Order: sequence, then structure tokens, then C-alpha cells
Amino acid sequence: MLAKQSPVNVLAPLSGRIVPIEDVPDPAFAQKMVGDGLSIDPATNLVLAPIDGLVIDLHASRHAVVIEAPSGVRIMVHVGIDTVMLDGKGFDALVKKGDAVRAGQPLLRFDREYVAANAASVLTEIVVVNGECLAQMDKASGTVEAGKSVLLTLHLAGQTAHGVALSMEPDGEWLHSPFIELPNPAGLHARPAAMLAKAARQFAARIGLSCGALDADAKSAVDIMALATRQGDRVRLRGCGADAAQALEQLERLLRDGCGERVDLAHVAGLANAMPPAAATANGVASDTALRGAFAGVCASPGLAIGQIVQWQSVEFEFEEFGGAYDEERGRLSNALRIAGEQILSLSVAGGEGGCQADIMEAHLALLEDPALTEAADASLRTGTSAPTAWHRACQSVAQRLAQHPSPQLRERSADVRDIGTRVLSLLTGVGRATPVLADRSIVLADDLTPSDTVSLDRSKVAGLCTVSGGPTSHVAIIARSMGIPAICGMDPAALSLGDGTPAVLDGSAGLLRIDPDAELLADVTRRMEATAALRQANAQVAHRLGCTRDGHRVEVVANVRDAADAQEAIASGAEGVGLLRSEFLFEDRVDAPSEDEQAAAYQAVATELGAARKLIVRTLDVGGDKPLRYLPLPKEDNPFLGLRGIRVSLAYPELFRTQLHAMLRAAPHGDLHIMFPMVSSLDEVLAAKRMVREAQERYAHPVKIGLMIEVPAAVAMAEALAKEVDFFSIGTNDLAQYTLAIDRGHAKLAAQVDALHPAVLKMIEMTVAGAHAHGKWVGVCGAMASDPAATAILVGLGIDELSVSVPAIAAIKAELASLDFEACRMLAQRVIKLGSAAQVRQAIAAGQ
Repeated sequence: MLAKQSPVNVLAPLSGRIVPIEDVPDPAFAQKMVGDGLSIDPATNLVLAPIDGLVIDLHASRHAVVIEAPSGVRIMVHVGIDTVMLDGKGFDALVKKGDAVRAGQPLLRFDREYVAANAASVLTEIVVVNGECLAQMDKASGTVEAGKSVLLTLHLAGQTAHGVALSMEPDGEWLHSPFIELPNPAGLHARPAAMLAKAARQFAARIGLSCGALDADAKSAVDIMALATRQGDRVRLRGCGADAAQALEQLERLLRDGCGERVDLAHVAGLANAMPPAAATANGVASDTALRGAFAGVCASPGLAIGQIVQWQSVEFEFEEFGGAYDEERGRLSNALRIAGEQILSLSVAGGEGGCQADIMEAHLALLEDPALTEAADASLRTGTSAPTAWHRACQSVAQRLAQHPSPQLRERSADVRDIGTRVLSLLTGVGRATPVLADRSIVLADDLTPSDTVSLDRSKVAGLCTVSGGPTSHVAIIARSMGIPAICGMDPAALSLGDGTPAVLDGSAGLLRIDPDAELLADVTRRMEATAALRQANAQVAHRLGCTRDGHRVEVVANVRDAADAQEAIASGAEGVGLLRSEFLFEDRVDAPSEDEQAAAYQAVATELGAARKLIVRTLDVGGDKPLRYLPLPKEDNPFLGLRGIRVSLAYPELFRTQLHAMLRAAPHGDLHIMFPMVSSLDEVLAAKRMVREAQERYAHPVKIGLMIEVPAAVAMAEALAKEVDFFSIGTNDLAQYTLAIDRGHAKLAAQVDALHPAVLKMIEMTVAGAHAHGKWVGVCGAMASDPAATAILVGLGIDELSVSVPAIAAIKAELASLDFEACRMLAQRVIKLGSAAQVRQAIAAGQ
């Protein structure tokens, strides 16, 4: 009998906002060809190990790393989209292949601003590349903190599937392809490797891929990436099995065509020259003094600052080792602990309820009463030591134990022990805490700062923080981010020799401090700061207003969410409601279907979060052969996108559908709940689904509005007939584009051509809006297109009434809306819809025509 294995917790490698893997703008990840998991919109630039394990692959471009846990689970962290094209520029590897790492250990550092400016996206994917070893995957949502928050909980199957190299011992006749010269500008990185592996898995034959002396299993994207191929490398396929000849023929053609990747990216070679000096130095790193006057560290809080250095000197305490009678010294320590508690409580109140400052100060209050400190101090007092000595020794002992702990989070908690130690010693000795005089725009530089030091700073005078000690998960870093202060930790100790008043520029995002900046650098940083501030201010001004154009044309801006936590964050970000609650999050990565009670509680939690004034659109279960459920016996189909999918699955499994409808109707009285059917292609499907809603309402009699998703051309062609039966439409542009253009979004060679701005797709949107508006029904867009500011003007011009966007995009989309003129949008839409390609449409948008 196999022993039951404990779940594997995968920690967030970066701090930031979670983005569902399905929303990643890259089909290799969105279609889970590389593996299932989540993405993070990063707020930090130091990538931490998500699990304990061995580094089994580190891409030559340093943007992706794979770690194998002792259980055999393989986790890939892939920074950004198309970052392989940067050829390592903006990235610094802190480990090498073959290294054993602990969860929370730094793996990579990257220049976030450079990557954002030169790659398609900074979204970072964390996926399990050998998902066959899992029985279930639990996914977090909302925001996460690097090295601290659990991002994924992996429940292992009975036996894990360790990665094993393809055996070179043939069990039949091996066939070989000719040598193939790779055309891919960056070799077989994540996307082309995933495309090749996906294609190889369609065949029963055993298939290998070799490059030089290295061999890989061609059905494993990780094995393929581990070959570390580059453009021009000669690779060779081999296969053994009944369909080996057919497999080699198709895979050879796929490799020669670039595995779905454009191979005309000659501009890539010039990216190295485009790297700004700061980014180059940050990857250098500063300890080699690659750039004179630069000191590198790790991003603790992003942002830019111009100011002058102020050195923070820690205070030195002097006290007698031995004291008076036990009762006397015990009384002194008790009094100091009481006053320290009052001081910390006042800092907690000043931080505001629920804020990170309040949470950290609450933790400090608990430390004052921790037996590990108080009992150790009391034992020392009984030996005749003074109160300061007893307290100092107790704090030093606990801090040292924490500092040696393998967990980086616990190591950084040693700073909290030192903090309360200093506070109490200050009270016992009468020596005040260090309080340097701060000038305007001070960049505070210290060997270490305690949380108390940080929250006591005059925010009006502090431009930035730099410390030699600490890390991005320290409480100082958390407070700095909450206060919006750019900060760097892990600085080169040589920076401590800088004199007070030294002019400096701090780039928190790049983890770089530059001293004595010249006029050109100051002008560049000032311009960047002004642009960032202006954009943030502009977005903030409209984020909580109703979405509308500058001439008053109303367009609702709502959010795509997974659960109540997402909904809460969406409302805080300015969302006017929820335009898409993906109900499948309740059904995925488990061994049985959720009960009616579990579903009802989940839907009710979101509805309660929104209240009656904000609408909540819940999409019924949207699964199929392309995204099956373990407990739902869906047939294997040659083309699952044209098979049992969306509403067809619900109608084929009426008990499953009925349970979900009951749960939705139970939650409906708690908010303004709408029900939406996915992938509708016929009127009969709508009528059948509505009939089941009416039957469910006989048990739970609450009125709800009914809508459907427009995702296939058949629904567009029947828009008027469908509009008579429902209350609203929501266009899923991701699927509508692939069905309109007849290109599978995951197709190895053609996926790059699936563009929702193609004139044919825009025409479909126009026809949908016309059909709905003819019957007084509104139309939304809930696909990725809605979150793209470049598409906003065209969607508004085509008459879209609602944009349902990802939470991070809310403010930007509202700001874009507020800058538009409705009539100008209509004219633009009518012009671009007559063009011949998506590229022409994008050119017209860029030209503002």
C-alpha cells in the first residue's frame, strides 16, 4: 500500500497580485500547455524559490527556472512573456543548475522596469510542469507576499512521476529524422518547447529529441528546455512505435517552422544596446563596481527617488552586568515592558485598523509577552544580573536562533526581536533611540532599520530607504511598500561609507543606488517620476467614478473574478460590479463535484461583498474536453473545441447543472445575481437551459436575469433571435477570435495570428451589438480584449455597454475611457473595421487615426 503523501505548499516567488493562468496573454500558458498553475503581476523583482528542491533547469536567458521537489513535483517560474527574447538582459541568476535550494531562497533578480518596457508583459507564471503526479491543486487568489504566502497547495497522487530521461535502449526499431537547424531566435524556450511537447503527446510512439550529446523526452517541455538550445543549433528527432514515422514527419515540420513562434525577430540582437545604464548595472552587480558610483541591492519597495544620503547610526547601550535584588530588577524590567507596550500600542493605533503597520505592531506586543523572552530574562535575573543585562541576553539568544533558521521569513523575524529589545533597553538605560536629523528628500541609509524606526520616520522628509541587512519579506520592506517609500535591502556594505548629504538617485524597482548623478540622469529620472506620478494621479482620479467617456457616454467597468477575495479587491480598485465570476474555480483540481451547500456559500460570499447595488454575473460551468474535470467522464475528442463544451456539458449532465442552478438561486437574494450560459451556439440550447432555470425556481423562487456568452459565429449570426430570449450578452473575445479565424489558440504554428483586433472579429462584435440593441438588450465584453487599453476606443465605438476586466486593469481602463470622445470612437471603429488585418488596425490605433 502506498503511504499517503502530505500536500506540497508552493510559496509565492514574488509579491504582487495573482492573475489566473487562463488570463495570461500567451497561449502556451493560458491553454496550460506548459502546465497548470497561476500567474503573478509582480510588485517585487527578486524571484524566490517556491519550494525546497533541486534546480533542474535554468534557462540561458535567466528568465525561467525549474525546481524539482523531493516528491518529484516540478515547478517552473517563468518571468514575463517573451522575455527569452531579451537574451538575459535585465536578469541576474543567483543560482545555477544542480543547486539545492530552500523555499524562500533568492533564485533570480530582474530589472522590472526594463523588462516591462522591452518584453510583452512582466506577468510571471508559476506552473506545475508534470501535472500527472497531482490529484488536486488548490489555488490562492488576491495578493501575495514573496516567500510567505502559499500560492498553490498540491495534493499528490498515489505515486509521483519523477522526471526520467528518455531511455536510449530501444524496445523496437528507432527511426531518425534528418538534422534540423533551429530557427527560433532564443532556441526552444517555454512556448516552443510546450508546443513541441503538446504535438508529440498526440502520438503513441516514444519520441526523443537530441542536441549534441544531450537527449530529451520530446513529450516533456521541461526536458526540451533543459537542452538549452539556441538559434542555429542542430537537433534531431527519433521515434519508436507504430506511428513513429508519422510523428517524426509532423514534428520535423513543426521544428523547421519554429514551433509556432515568429522567426523573423532580427531586432532581438539589438536589445542589448537598448538597456539603460541603471539596468545594466543592476544585473552587474554593484559589488563589481560595473558602474562608478553605483551600489546594488534587492528591491524591497518599488519606485524612484532623488535626494541626499542620511546615515542612520544605531545607538550603543552601556549598562552594568549585575544589579540589585531580584525584586528590584524584576520591577524595573516589568515597568519597562509596560511602557514599551504602551508605546507600541500607540504606533499600532497610528497605523490605522487593518493596516500592515498595525499588524506588525500587534506582533511586537505579543513578543513582549513571549515566554521565550520573559522566562529567559527572569531566569537570568535570579542569577543576580541587572534588568538590562537579563533582557539583552534573552533577546540576543532568541534573535540568534531565528537568524539561523532555514526559513527566510523566520530569519527576518530576528529583526523584530532586536527591535523590541532596543525599545526596552532604551527605557531601562535612559538612552534614546537613534533619531537622525532628516532634511527634505532624505535617502536614509543604514546597516539595519527596525520596524519601529521605520514607522517613526517623518514621511514628509523621507524619499527612500536603503539597508545592508534585511530582505524583501522583512517587516521593514512591508512597511516601506505600504507607505509608498522606494526601498532597497541587501545593499553593498560599502555604501555605509557614504557621507551625509551626498546627492543620490534611488531606483527601488531595479535595486540600485547611484550617487552624484549628473544632469542627464537627474533629468531622465525626474521625467520618469513625473510621468509615473501623473499616470497614477490620473488613474486614481477616475478609478472610483462611474465609467464614461469625457463627453458623458456611459460604459460600465466591472471585473472578472474567481471568489469573494477577488471581488473585495475589485471593489477597492474601483470596479462597479462583477461581469464574470468563473464558477469553474469551485469544480477544478478536486476529486468530486462541489456540493450545493458549498457552491451556495461561495456565490453568496461574493454577492454579499458586492451588495444589492452592484451586479454579479455568475457564469455556469465552462469546461470541456480541453479543460476536463477528473470526476466528469467527458469523452476523449479529436477536437474538444468543437465538441462537448460550455453549456453543452451542463445540458448533458443535468444533475450537475441542476445543483449549480439551485446554489445560484439560493445566493441570489443576497445581491443582484445574474446567470450567464457559456458557449451558446443555438436557440435550442438557450431554451433548454432557461427551462431548467424555471424548474429550479420552483424550489428557490427568486427572480434572476439571464444572459449568454457570444463566443461562436453561429451566436453572432443569430444575435437578434437570441436577444429575444435573454437579458444581456457578454462577448468572450478569446474564443470568438479563434472560432471566427478558424485557428486554435493553442495551435503550434498559428496561435500568434489569433488577434481579437482582427477586422473580422471586430465585425462580429458590431453585429452582436446591433442584434442586442435592436431588442433593448445590453452587451458587455469579458475577454482579454476588454482589459487592453489599446482596444478601449474601438469597443466603445462599436457600442459596447460594459467592459469586464482583470482587477489590475480597472483604473487604467477607466482612465482611458475618461480620455475618449464617443463620436471620435465611433468614427475610429468604422474606419478600422474596413481594414484588412489586425496589424493594420493596431497601426491605425497607434497613429490615432
